[in-house]
Amino acid sequence: MNSIEICLTDSSDNHVLTNANVWSHDGRWIYYDVRSADHRFDGDRIERVDHQTGEVQVIFQARDDAKVGVVTASPTDDRIAFIHGPSRPTSDWRYSACHRRGIVMTPGQPDSVLNLDARDLVPPFTPGALRGGSHVHVFCADGRSISYTYEDHVLDVADDERCERNQRNVGVSIPIRRIAVPKTHPRNHDGEFFSFLATRTHDRPEPGSDQISRAYEDAWLPSTYRSNDDPESSGAFAFIGDVMTVQGKSVPELFLCQLPADCCMAGEGPLEGTPTTRPRPPKGTLQRRLTRTTDRVFPGLACDVRHWPRSSPDGRQIAFLMRDDAGVVQIWLTSPDGESLRQLTDGQHGIASSFTFRSDGRAIACVISNAVGEVDTQTGQITSLTDPDCEHPPQGTAVVYSANGDYVAYTRSTRRHSNQTAQVHVVETTRSSLTG
Repeated sequence: MNSIEICLTDSSDNHVLTNANVWSHDGRWIYYDVRSADHRFDGDRIERVDHQTGEVQVIFQARDDAKVGVVTASPTDDRIAFIHGPSRPTSDWRYSACHRRGIVMTPGQPDSVLNLDARDLVPPFTPGALRGGSHVHVFCADGRSISYTYEDHVLDVADDERCERNQRNVGVSIPIRRIAVPKTHPRNHDGEFFSFLATRTHDRPEPGSDQISRAYEDAWLPSTYRSNDDPESSGAFAFIGDVMTVQGKSVPELFLCQLPADCCMAGEGPLEGTPTTRPRPPKGTLQRRLTRTTDRVFPGLACDVRHWPRSSPDGRQIAFLMRDDAGVVQIWLTSPDGESLRQLTDGQHGIASSFTFRSDGRAIACVISNAVGEVDTQTGQITSLTDPDCEHPPQGTAVVYSANGDYVAYTRSTRRHSNQTAQVHVVETTRSSLTG
């Protein structure tokens, strides 16, 4: 099946889609940034394109030499979130994993541009504020909370051997109150949300244990998800965590984090951290390992194909990539309790992209065999939506369903105005052909 494929953008700029939540909640707009490549942070604008008319709008123009990118949209209203790099960067404060922040705004409302996460770099630190940089900001299903990966400036520059290491973690911001911080550092700033780290990492994970050295690639479960461990949980997300095997090898495994009903209470350590320790998760946060793959022929999740785990719309399954015994990257499914691991795809050609679930939960969109395809979540059957023989295959950074499941957005390298750049494309899905 080759569906109708449309190239929506037509400019000499490169176009980068985030791995999820690129469609506006009403299905009209697709949001993107104009970085020269997915692995670079050199874009100065956030834009959107109307997928029906092709109209392009500039939503945010950075100033003061700042760079912006990695935009996502709320699934419930008009808000968007994106990364904002340092304004007026200097030799000691330029863009890095520790030197970025989240911005939330409503397109068309200039006064709505606000810092998501507060930053406080000087002790005593402020509960509800972070001390470094946040990255890939994603709204939860009800649009209330926002998750992201985080790295800590305070520990990154520390030269005290007693200090814990700066490690990638997952943070969450919740809209319970605005956080004001002292102006004791020129890079301190206030934030509209209460922010905290939700994951717990260790400098030297105990071999063979569930302790991890990194937490990354987070993905919300739906707001309807409830666990027997904590039925009052305020939210849950899957993520990838690096464990240490008894042989001393780092292996990426799938984890689940459940947030407590009250995220403002300190647990085993201060939410805001100390000069020598990382910020700690709130009291009652649960972190559980879902996969145990260290004895497999190819241990761990297939992180060389960069992807984010994804929850099905009903929260009953979490999808991720892992190699089969032949070394081919396949889609696998497990339940949030980790007790029903199932290999979904079984082809000779591996999955070559990040992926998303369709809104009805019956399909997953991804790139396979040089084409955008849909995978039936019951049978694993793959239906190609685009021509696999196209000169420039779809890029694997983002393959994202519209809210109604009728379209998939992605990028493809295309020659425009004498330049070879990535342009935003959409293609109709099998659901569209059934309902259209």
